[in-house]
Amino acid sequence: MNAAFLQKTMLFRGMSPEEIEQALNVMQAQEKKFQKGETIMLSGNTTHRMGMVLEGSVTIESNDIWGNRTILSHVEKEQFFAETYALLKNEPLLVDVTANEDCEILFLRVDKMEQLKHSAETWALKYLANLLTISAHKNLTLSGRSFHTAPKSARGRVMAYLNSVSLQKHSREFDIPFDRQQLADYLNLERTALSKELGKMKKDGIISFRKNHFVIIKAERND
Repeated sequence: MNAAFLQKTMLFRGMSPEEIEQALNVMQAQEKKFQKGETIMLSGNTTHRMGMVLEGSVTIESNDIWGNRTILSHVEKEQFFAETYALLKNEPLLVDVTANEDCEILFLRVDKMEQLKHSAETWALKYLANLLTISAHKNLTLSGRSFHTAPKSARGRVMAYLNSVSLQKHSREFDIPFDRQQLADYLNLERTALSKELGKMKKDGIISFRKNHFVIIKAERND
């Protein structure tokens, strides 16, 4: 594993190559590749490992027994997933983790946190602090989705989501990580309703788009 690459990630930030090697050994790091659409973690199961995306991306989804899918978040390269479930050990996953494209995942065991709390190793202290930061960022992501799905109308939800992406990208022109079906699932909309609303917004001169590339042309109050 490339220590220089890992030093750029949130979990290993501030660690020396030697500290990273120690951390990887203790957490029994394991790399694994998945094909697009393949299930990485399945709801109902438990896990003692968190995952970091080395290449590609994954989606966090809620799939119920009636076949309804809701996309909760999109996890890109250098980002993490399942750390909460790994820390809680015996808590069954309420979500599925699915490969959004061909990807490579680094799995790390985090079920030995009780031991690390009393460790004097410098890497362990940095690891715990970094893990707390990751958890805080994850809370922001999940709360963000509640803002995106709060509006009653399809237009309101689209505007809320595009506004958030625009703020994060510091630009009114950007790419989103979802295709149309995924965006519909994320916003809790029917795909036909979403496509219809996007067409109306484009006709009204509010946005322009091509596939997953969007430009906000003018602001409009959402509901």
